[in-house]
Parts: sequence; structure tokens; C-alpha cells
Amino acid sequence: MPDYGHPLEFGTFLTPSAQDPDRAVGLAELTEAAGLDLATFQDHPYNPDLLDTWTLLSWVAARTERLRVSGNVLNLPLRPPAVLARAAASLDRLSKGRFELGLGAGGFRDAIHAMGGPLRTPGQSVDALSEAIDLIRAAWDTDVRGGVRLQGEHYAVQGMKRGPEPAHDIGIWLGAYKPRMLRLVGAKADGWLPSLGYVEVGDLAGLNAVIDDSAREHGRDPRQVRRLLNLTGAAFTPTSGGFLQGPPEQWVEQLLPLALELGVATFVLPTDDPRTVQTFGAEVAPALREAVDRERAGAGTPTGPARPSAALAARRSGIDYDSVPASLRDGAVEPGDRGYTGVRHGYMQQGRPGLVLRPTGPEQVAEALAYALKQDAPLNVRSGGHGISGRSTNDGGVVLDLGRMNAVEVLDPGSGLVRLGAGARWGEVGAALHPHGLAISSGDHGGVGVGGIATTGGLGYMSRAHGLTIDRLTAVELVTAAGERLRVDADHHPDLFWAVRGAGANFGVVTAVEAVAAPVRDVVLGQFAYDASDTAAFLRAWGEIAGSAPREVTAFLTLGTGRGGQGPAAQAMVVYAGDDTDAAVRALEPFLEVGPVLDQRAQVAPYPAVLVGHAGPHQGSGTPVSRSALLEHVTEEAAGAVARALATGDAYFAQLRQVGGAVNDVAADATAYPHRSAGFSLAAMGRRAEPLDRRWAELGGAARGLYLSFDTRTGPEVLAQAFPEPALRRLRELKAVYDPHEVFDQNFPIPPLS
Repeated sequence: MPDYGHPLEFGTFLTPSAQDPDRAVGLAELTEAAGLDLATFQDHPYNPDLLDTWTLLSWVAARTERLRVSGNVLNLPLRPPAVLARAAASLDRLSKGRFELGLGAGGFRDAIHAMGGPLRTPGQSVDALSEAIDLIRAAWDTDVRGGVRLQGEHYAVQGMKRGPEPAHDIGIWLGAYKPRMLRLVGAKADGWLPSLGYVEVGDLAGLNAVIDDSAREHGRDPRQVRRLLNLTGAAFTPTSGGFLQGPPEQWVEQLLPLALELGVATFVLPTDDPRTVQTFGAEVAPALREAVDRERAGAGTPTGPARPSAALAARRSGIDYDSVPASLRDGAVEPGDRGYTGVRHGYMQQGRPGLVLRPTGPEQVAEALAYALKQDAPLNVRSGGHGISGRSTNDGGVVLDLGRMNAVEVLDPGSGLVRLGAGARWGEVGAALHPHGLAISSGDHGGVGVGGIATTGGLGYMSRAHGLTIDRLTAVELVTAAGERLRVDADHHPDLFWAVRGAGANFGVVTAVEAVAAPVRDVVLGQFAYDASDTAAFLRAWGEIAGSAPREVTAFLTLGTGRGGQGPAAQAMVVYAGDDTDAAVRALEPFLEVGPVLDQRAQVAPYPAVLVGHAGPHQGSGTPVSRSALLEHVTEEAAGAVARALATGDAYFAQLRQVGGAVNDVAADATAYPHRSAGFSLAAMGRRAEPLDRRWAELGGAARGLYLSFDTRTGPEVLAQAFPEPALRRLRELKAVYDPHEVFDQNFPIPPLS
């Protein structure tokens, strides 16, 4: 029989004794400490001498960090598949992808029936298991619209809602010995989990053949089925006493042909002896891995999981999928994969990337970048995917998704020094910093990614009190186009540190930033709704009131076109960066004088609660036409242009974000973001570029540059407004040094100076 090429894994099969529950948990923890991959437990719900396996799996997952857990195998007749699907996905999400579903048809018929389970013949049990697999997979498949409907002989659901989606592709492993069950393994399962004692080593070749033939009959590659084996009866002894009865080196010698000739890739050791667990992890597992890797390299054996034929058919041209680095394969998502819908789109743009790579650290980022540059396909980098311009996805290219690099660390609570992974979203950052009484001003949406906002600017609800997001940075870690990992700060590569704070997407893949958070726990939020029918006058009044507010106040104003013959309405979020309610009331009261107030409220709130929540993956609603301008003041000219854009429908949305204060305290040449005299950031969205551009031209001299993140245009004119000289020339000079071949050419690209 062939070597199926799966990477080797090792685990334990532990007794879930109710008489000594701490021992079962302790052995699982020891399994992890010994370097093993998996802890499994038998499942006999009718046996009161054993702990409930599902409860134990959840407990062990919570007590460990790396260890995967599974039943060996779960009793399907006493665990309804609809509930099991939800429970499995939930535990997988809670454990961050560390659950596998070992499943059995249920062999102890009388005990199952005594506990209220169905009394099925062996043939009916196989049919029920087949139906259950279909139901479970359908419940996990959130890419499909509509509910799950299954009308089987043993299980039926009528529109069951799908989800939650597991954190990873949970493997369904079946314990099987007889031909009909083996054919089911080949047709539908991800793994086969027999035990020595029920089968002999000499039987494995023939049983594998049944599985392989069934897999091919159902259009599957036999390599899609991982072969696992419970090593029942094995023991470490000083001298040889037979098969797996001897010292560790004998085990390695005897297990090697099982891997290379019989395809066994997961070796599970039934034991409750701590020394045996430690020996298995320290002496057998690494030696056997090394021996198998050496033999495979010499034989040129293909390694890694096989892909379903449907997934292969969905691959895009120009991408060498088979050469994806081994370290990135587990996190790679292709168009035919389950979960592709969750990673294909951005906040605005719908995407159809050919491959999404999801590294977990800077080393993998460098590998992913090197791989992507060898492909005949565009490369886009994504941190949170929230950008208005939609440049975090593509059609047919490679997306480097940093979402799994989302750690938030408080390095020094006293000084406020924190380290943020580029893939963290700002809702996560706010929640992690709040218990320490810290916050960083950060846009207005919890879905904004650190890597995007911390390299562009960061116009947030506390900007006037604490500056832009980039103003809080003390260091940036990135991978350059050449694959070099750099840490840049005021003393190390200061030129690059200057550039990434404002134009960072042009100079590398930012993997993490260090920043000084401000001592903020709660803020006072004022929310106002206005009748803005007299739009120009309203905007002028707003600009005057906001401009005279103390710097603890940052106000955002949003206007939409009127409906049903009514003029435009306006909504305002006005944040006082502190919890002094008396001072906040004095600062917020003038906003009641801007225009006719339709609604008002104010409350003390934790800063994270002020951010718009983010739930689930982006869906891509369609990239709008968006324009940006920076204003020193809301002039009559600017107010009139915005009013006309809304009145004509050339813009369906406009927002005025207040800046100034601490933002203006920073010198114009201190960062690549040079607009340090601006008092307001203006943005508008429309459906067509030409009419919106005409209205934008009416801003005239009131516009003093633009904020890149709110503009969907590209080209020399846009760059000249975003980075007025001498900033643009300096950026082009640095681009020629750090990215002369324009690897990073998707997100408002800056051409290198030739």
C-alpha cells in the first residue's frame, strides 16, 4: 500500500475515569507537555464509571493551549447530529481550531437502548451514520444560503439554520472494521480510526484497499482520508518481547513500515501511565518523524493533504498551488474550500482571489511574500479588510491576510506601552486595553485593522485630545519587498519609520506596531440628530461650534440626502475624551445650538463601546465612488459645495470629521502624513465619479489636501494632494530604496524616483 504523504501526528487514548477525574485531565496536560499533538477519550455515556466525554473534552481544551482533542469515538446514537454539529463547531471556535470529530455508529446496542437511544440493526446504524455526516457537514457549511433540509430514514431537519462555522476544517474520523463501514469511510470521512486488537497489522493493507476503492468510486482521492491507529497493547520494556513490546528504538523500527507502507499517519497510544506518555513524546515521536521525512525525501513522496476534485477545478490560472510553503498550507484558503466566502471579500469590495494566505508570524509573512512574488497574479495585503477603496482583495490573485496575527499585548501598563499585531481589529484592541485603563484613538469602527489605520493616519474619536493613531507609534515591525524583517523606530531606520507613518502600505507588510496608549477608561458620548434642511448654513454653524470646542472634544458629523421631500438630516457623534461629566456637559451644550435638534442624548461609556461593532466576515457591498478633502475651516465655499452635492444626489453621504488639537501639535515633516494645519476631514460618497468630481471641484481653495483612506482615486494628482512636496519626493526616494520593483503597488502606489 502507498504512503499517503500526511504529516505524522501522535496522541494518547486516555481513560475518562469518573473516580479520578483529575488524573484524566492531568494526563491530557502531560500529553501536551510531552510534545504530542492529540488527546482522545472513549465515549460510553451509558457507563456511570466514566466521565461524560463531551464535558471532559471541553474541560481539557480549556486547560491546554496547543493540544487537539477528540472522542475515540463519540457515540452517535446518544448524541443527536444536529446538536453535535453545533457543539463541535462551538468547541472548535472556543479552542481556536483544536477539536476533531471521532465518530462511531454505536456498537453496544442494548446499553444504548437502555439509555433511551434507538435500537438499530448494524445496517441501520451505518445508514444513520451516513445521514449524520451529511447533516453535520451541511450545518457547518455557512457558505451556502438557506437552512439545512434533510429527510432521512433516521434523521430529519426542516430548515435548520447553518452555523456556527468551525474555526478550522474539523476532521470526521470513523471507527470502522467491516466492509460497509469501510466504504462509508472512503465515501465521506476525513479519517479512519481502528484499534490494534480489533484488527491485525497484516489486515491493514486489505482494509485500506476497500477504503481507497470506495474513495475513487465517489470521486475522491484516497489521500483525502487520514489513516489513524490506536496502538492497543503496546508497552515500553527494557528488552524486546514482540511487536511494540520493547525499547523506544524498537518502536521506531516497527512503526516505520506502518507509515511508509500502510499509510498510517496518526499513532494514538492507549495508556494512563505518565512515564509512557513522556517516553512516547520524547523518544518515539521525534525519531519516527525524522525517519519518515528522510525516507519520503529520498522517494520523492508527495506530502500534505489531498484536495477534493471540486476544489481543484476552482483553482485560478497563474498560481502554482502545489508550491505553497509547507508552513502556510494549513492556513491557505482556495476558491473551492469551505470557508472561502469568509475570506474573499473586503468591507466594500467583493473579491474572487485565487488564494488567500494566512500567516501567523513574520517568518511566515516573509515566506508568503516570496511565494506570491513568483506567481503570475496580483498581490494584495489585508489587515482588517475595512478599507473604503477595497484594495485588500482582488480577482484571481493572492491575498496576504494578516488576520491571524492579532495579538494585543500590554507591555508596560504604567507607561501605556502596548504591542499590537497588524491583523488585530480595533474592537479587539479597545477591549483588550480597556481593563488597563488605556485607549488609543482609532477611527470609528471596530472592524478597522491595525495594519491599515496605523500606516495611513487614524482619524478617531479622540484625535484632538490624543493625536492620530500614527502619532502614538514608537516602533513598527515589517517585512520588506526583499523579505527582510525590520524593526523601525526613531533610532533604527528612522527614514522608514517616518515613511510608514502615513504611507506604510508602500514600503512593506507591517506585522506589528508598538504604541503608547493614553490613560483613558471611559468617555462621555453625546449623540445628536438635526434637521439639516438649510444644509449650507447648518454646516457653517457646525464648523464654528466644533472649532471652538476644547481639545478634549472630537466631533463627527454625518449627513445623508433627504427622503420624502424632506431636506437632509444630520447625525453627530461628539466624544469628550474623559469622564469628567461636568466639564463634558459644558463642552457638549453648544452643539445644541447648531440647528434644529431632533434628538439628543449623552452618556458615560467605555471607549470600546463607542466604536461601531463588527460581527462576522466582510460581505463586500460594492465599492463606492469616494472623495476626500482636508479643510482648515468650514468655509462658505465648502459648505455650499457639500450642500449642492447632497441636494442633487451627486453624493448620497457626506461626513465631516473634526481634527486639530493634538493632531496639529505635530510638525508637518515629523511623519509622512503632512496635513497638520487641517481642522476637518471631509468625505463624500456617490454612485458616479463625474458628477461627484464636479461638486468636489467647487470646494476650490477650501480643500488643502486629502486623506487617502477616504478616497478611491489613484494617480499622480491624488498623490500630490495626499503628500504635497517635499513629502512626495522624499517618499519616492525611499520607495526606490525599499521597493524599487513596486511589489506593493495596489494600495495608493507611490512610484519610485528614477
